[in-house]
Amino acid sequence: MLSNNILALAVTLVIALGWLRLMDFFAHRGWISSMISRKIIHIGTGPIFVLCWLLFNGQPIAPFMAAIVPLGITLQFALVGAGVIKDPAAVDAMSRTGDRREILRGPLFYGIAFVVLTILFWRESPVGMVALMILCGGDGLADILGKKISSPKLPWSPRKSLAGSITMLFGGFLLAVFMVWIYIWQGYFPGALLQYLVPIGLIALLTTLVESLPFQDIDNITIPVVSVFLGMLLF
Repeated sequence: MLSNNILALAVTLVIALGWLRLMDFFAHRGWISSMISRKIIHIGTGPIFVLCWLLFNGQPIAPFMAAIVPLGITLQFALVGAGVIKDPAAVDAMSRTGDRREILRGPLFYGIAFVVLTILFWRESPVGMVALMILCGGDGLADILGKKISSPKLPWSPRKSLAGSITMLFGGFLLAVFMVWIYIWQGYFPGALLQYLVPIGLIALLTTLVESLPFQDIDNITIPVVSVFLGMLLF
C-alpha cells in the first residue's frame, strides 16, 4: 500500500515541476510577461495538485506524502528568493519586477498555505479544498482581468477594481464548485452538489470582500485563513 503512495508522490511531483518549469521557460523566453506567468502558476498549480490527491490511497500517511510536493517547491522558492539558489527563469516567472526577494512574500505564502491545508483537511473535508480553489481561481484571475477590463476603482482600495472583485467572486466560486463536484463524483464527499453551493457562495463572497481591502502581498494568507474559518462554520 505504501508503494502506491510513493508512485502517486512521484507522479504528482513530475506533473507539478513540469508545470512550473514550463511557465518559467515561457517567461524567461519573453513569450509571456512575468505578471502573466506568475498568475498562470497561481491559478493552475492548485487544481493540478488537488486533482493529484486522487492518486493517493487511504493510508493515514497519504496527506503527509502529498504535502511533500508543495513543501519541496516552497523550500525551493525560499532558497531562490534568498539568493542561495540562482534561478533566473524562476525569478522572471514569479516576481513582478525581477527582484528575487519578491518570491519571499506572495509565492512563499502561497506554498505554505498548500502544505498546511493539505495536511489539515486532505480529502476528509471540503474546507481546505475550497480555500485553495478560491485562492487559485479567485485571487489569481482577479489580478489578470482586473487590469485588462476597464471598470471603476473601489473607493476603499484605489489599486483594485470592480471588475477584479467580480472576477474574484465568480472565478473562486466556479473553480471551488468544480473541484467539490469531482470529489463528490469520486465518492469522497457525501450528498449532492446542490447542498454545497450556498456555503461555497458565501465563502467566495466574504473572501472577495477581504481581497478587496487595500493591503499588498498578504492575500495568500488572508484568503485561506478567512475561507477556512468560514468553511468550518458552514460545512
